[in-house]
Amino acid sequence: MKKKWLLASLTLIFSFVTACSSETGSAPAPKESAEMSNPPNEQVKITWWDFQPNQAMIDALTNLIAAYEKEHPNVKIERTFVPFADIKNKLLLGSAAGQLPDIVMIDGPDHQAFASAGVLADITEEVKAWGEADQYFEAPWNATMYKGKNYGIPVSNNNLGLFYNDDLLKQAGVEPPKTWDELKTVAKKLSGNGVYGLAIAAPKSEQLTFQYLPFLWQAGSDLTNIDNPGTVDTLKLYKDLVASGSMSKEVLTQDQQATFLQFMAGKVAMVLSGPWQLPALNEAKFKWGLADLPSGKEKATILGGDDWAITATSKHKDIAWDIIKFSQKPEYLKPLLIGGARIPSRKDLINDSYWQTDKYMKIFADQHQYAKARAYGPNYPKISEAVQDMVQQTVTGVKSPEDAVKEAAGKIKPLLQ
Repeated sequence: MKKKWLLASLTLIFSFVTACSSETGSAPAPKESAEMSNPPNEQVKITWWDFQPNQAMIDALTNLIAAYEKEHPNVKIERTFVPFADIKNKLLLGSAAGQLPDIVMIDGPDHQAFASAGVLADITEEVKAWGEADQYFEAPWNATMYKGKNYGIPVSNNNLGLFYNDDLLKQAGVEPPKTWDELKTVAKKLSGNGVYGLAIAAPKSEQLTFQYLPFLWQAGSDLTNIDNPGTVDTLKLYKDLVASGSMSKEVLTQDQQATFLQFMAGKVAMVLSGPWQLPALNEAKFKWGLADLPSGKEKATILGGDDWAITATSKHKDIAWDIIKFSQKPEYLKPLLIGGARIPSRKDLINDSYWQTDKYMKIFADQHQYAKARAYGPNYPKISEAVQDMVQQTVTGVKSPEDAVKEAAGKIKPLLQ
């Protein structure tokens, strides 16, 4: 009954969202291969869902699967592409019907919600035996944890930086901003003649929260203590940028792709976005640059990314876990990350020359140390909606920053676990 109630609750929660350590104790002996729990000649089919549409990433996954199947002839991996927009509902419906894959790719901020609903398998003991938890950055690792248990392994990450039109900055005689005050000043100087100085995606979706949270953290605030002056400061920053004409009010209906297209068209001088846009910039008709996000009281950016998980209904948990471990080998993980212009979740891979010699990738890689995850428990989707309402109501003038924060705090505090 509890699981059915949780699944029903999750269905309601996810309707609001449209969108970016090991413990002490004895561990079981590690499983050396997929054949251990099955007779050598028995054919085993492992079902796998992911939402990667990028052809380079698909090629990397195809090579990974082929390599694993070659080493384990008795295992056949059946990969299914599920569009990102559909994966949550498909998992919820599949759980209710008992029709889930063995392995699934999950968006980081959704991981804890599915773990709490009993959709995902607890792999804490397997992770202990593996002994590689300390190779992962804390933020992506925490996104796969729920109540001290492991429910997955990070796959790839991204974070947000500030892209800028270098031609327009030079014409205005300004440098990329490093602080909020500089951001307001530079954005104002860059605005005019059909160009806005800055674009921050703020539609009524998770993409608003994704681009807003870095400012919240930079202000010394957090979703766990949102009712404080720092949060008010972030809303005043947004409101001032729009009121001064430095940012279009249209950002309230523009997702990350829309704001980036405005940047590519030369209609926006600076835009918040991530490494996934780097390939598109090869087509830019202007000189561009990339900088860390301007900071407030402290530096912060947000963690985006994907995780692998095993479903609780899998009849081949040991083989699924063996495949996930296999996927973390550098010769298979690196092509996947490069193909999607992603940042590694693993500390031992981020020092690879690809992320250290490319000047743009290095900026994102260096920011990873202060990137934070949206790991706020199973009610995060509802928390995110409260944030969306708070920002939009402030920018549109429906509420003052102070009143918007007070209302959001009232919604968020009961949802924190």
